[in-house]
Amino acid sequence: MPEIKVTPLGAGQDVGRSCILVSIGGKNIMLDCGMHMGYNDDRRFPDFSYITQNGRLTDFLDCLIISHFHLDHCGALPYMSEMVGYDGPIYMTHPTKAICPILLEDFRKITVDKKGETNFFTSQMIKDCMKKVIPLNLHQTVQVDDELEIKAYYAGHVLGAAMVHIKVGSESVVYTGDYNMTPDRHLGAAWIDKCRPDILISESTYATTIRDSKRCRERDFLKKVHESIERGGKVLIPVFALGRAQELCILLETFWERMNLKAPIYFSTGLTEKANHYYKLFITWTNQKIRKTFVQRNMFEFKHIKAFDRSYADNPGPMVVFATPGMLHAGQSLQIFKKWAGNEKNMVIMPGYCVQGTIGHKILNGQRKLEMEGRATVRFFFPPQNTSLMSYRFTLYFMLADWLCFLDVKLQVEYMSFSAHADAKGIMQLIRMAEPRNMVLVHGEAVKMEFLKGKIEQEFNCYMPANGETVTVTTNPSVPVDISLNLLKREMALGGPLPDPKKPRTMHGTLIMKENSLKLVSSEQALKELGLNEHQLRFTCRVQLQDPHSDPDTLHRIYTHLKSVLKGYTIQHLPDGTVMVESIVIKVSSSAEDPNTKVLLLSWSYQVKLSSSESILP
Repeated sequence: MPEIKVTPLGAGQDVGRSCILVSIGGKNIMLDCGMHMGYNDDRRFPDFSYITQNGRLTDFLDCLIISHFHLDHCGALPYMSEMVGYDGPIYMTHPTKAICPILLEDFRKITVDKKGETNFFTSQMIKDCMKKVIPLNLHQTVQVDDELEIKAYYAGHVLGAAMVHIKVGSESVVYTGDYNMTPDRHLGAAWIDKCRPDILISESTYATTIRDSKRCRERDFLKKVHESIERGGKVLIPVFALGRAQELCILLETFWERMNLKAPIYFSTGLTEKANHYYKLFITWTNQKIRKTFVQRNMFEFKHIKAFDRSYADNPGPMVVFATPGMLHAGQSLQIFKKWAGNEKNMVIMPGYCVQGTIGHKILNGQRKLEMEGRATVRFFFPPQNTSLMSYRFTLYFMLADWLCFLDVKLQVEYMSFSAHADAKGIMQLIRMAEPRNMVLVHGEAVKMEFLKGKIEQEFNCYMPANGETVTVTTNPSVPVDISLNLLKREMALGGPLPDPKKPRTMHGTLIMKENSLKLVSSEQALKELGLNEHQLRFTCRVQLQDPHSDPDTLHRIYTHLKSVLKGYTIQHLPDGTVMVESIVIKVSSSAEDPNTKVLLLSWSYQVKLSSSESILP
């Protein structure tokens, strides 16, 4: 039997470093290639040695598909393609292709230029990697090769995010990436056909969460920001450059306008301009309201939100700052957090999920004393031998030294879920939409995934493999058959329940194979198309009964009785000594051994149905 194998190289019972290997119909597809924000060692990137110990990955993979531009889904892309070695096709949507290299370059700058790491991908590697990208359009079927085809569907979540339907022959897999089933202020809800894949691979970040109403969350968020500003505090909102940032900017912009507030709102320098550019460029990816009003008013041109300069962090008085990245693991958001953490008036609002190991995750779990890493420059000088300090020109030697310090967290820490991931209700909604035969959960915490797995298993097989663990699903190949309209109309005319995909219904017809395609038609249409004559098949049986009368008298008595009990049917007593009820023929003869034993011969065609259960003899 055919098999589909699914192996997470990342995001197996974990959030971060999404990388799923799928083997289907002899093809190997990699889904996402992300980095883990909680690690700075060799665990940061997926372990590609699972695929091959030596040699380039091109020989082992047919294609790579990136679902969206978040670094936990694309952060290892240049490392994989340029350093490990992959020259095959890389698929992603147009917005993802445009935004991905910018975020990869920001990631490289933080890692190499600021942290001083070596053995990392370069700017040129990012450019070379992006040259291999083939852009996808929504609902466009792309033929990767003669057998493998892929199709992208809208996923919400962030600009350009896509779910992908992978098909090889009659076998298929859907990979969701990250998705959101609830529309928001700038993006629509995820949607997919009722494609009934063999496996649906779904994220499960919020596997046990059912969110309250969006309106309540927005009201609580605005209340907390306003209260902090009123008491003279500063509010830090760590966000990723595109996505929740625009959602919350629109929310605060509207509130500031309505309340006529004067406290400044800042956004990381350059990101608002870039966001504006991409939302204009890819306006068709936003929700219906923004598309309709875009010509009259660009929702992403903010009156109250200004570009941020790092010197502003020391300014007195209240302010709101959106800074990247969203998990406080590096960059400007972490620098501002360090400066503001010691003041009880200040507040940090975490609007999304934080991976284990990040500062964001630690403060959300109540940690109030943080161990922070830093780097300092230490200078040494060595005077020449037998020379006084006053009489030589000495050389300075520089050395970078790592150091640790502890940061006391006194500011208020709030978690307000504006995450663009589907909650438990949304995950179940997508499952019912796609109707898969099997489920595989990834991109979630093991305990929470276990709970959701139990719920899903009430209807479907469900798996939650760890990293490096392979799930093997045996598939039952389905053979597509066209059905003639006339046959469908005839079946509907017979009545009975309407067709249900979960309850197959039997249909009677003739199966014709023509030009490598199968078609189910009525027997009359089959005879006509094939130019054949009809041959009628009849069934016979013998029934014995005791009757002292002659054979003609017995037959007449049977005829009289049938006329009385089978009203509405055509019953004839024919000259050849037989009785016909519709197409059923009845003939009577006496047994050779005993004249009182009559043998009734009945002959009929299979279509005939009689609704009487009474005896044919009085």
